[in-house]
Amino acid sequence: MRSWRARILIAVLVAAVAAQFVPLHPDNPPATAALVAPVPVQSVLQRACFDCHSNETVWPWYSYVAPVSWLVYRDTMDGRRRLNFSEWNNPQRGAGEITEIIQEGEMPPMIYLPMHPSALLTSAEKQQLVNGLMNSLP
Repeated sequence: MRSWRARILIAVLVAAVAAQFVPLHPDNPPATAALVAPVPVQSVLQRACFDCHSNETVWPWYSYVAPVSWLVYRDTMDGRRRLNFSEWNNPQRGAGEITEIIQEGEMPPMIYLPMHPSALLTSAEKQQLVNGLMNSLP
């Protein structure tokens, strides 16, 4: 029985080490056209939204450790594809829904908040974002 446990443990350790060699390239491409919004709105966006919805992502240490890095990378790339505040000159797939998503509390997602508590939005901040974005949407 012990030999099976030892073999499973060794296999898991080997897989964990091998996973570190799966190449991911977290990067921040240059901004092409930033969203123009009032300073208070920009401040909230930078604090709560930019890690996933801009080219100004702060890549924390765990975003370089597999398998967590895969999830962080996937979520960030998906967030940028849906809505990117650094590429406001390009069509934004999620721009029309953003105010509704903020009001319903779908953003920022609950899984994001434990590691980024500063991204938690108050009711006043949500309303500030909604008002500011409605005036800035293309």
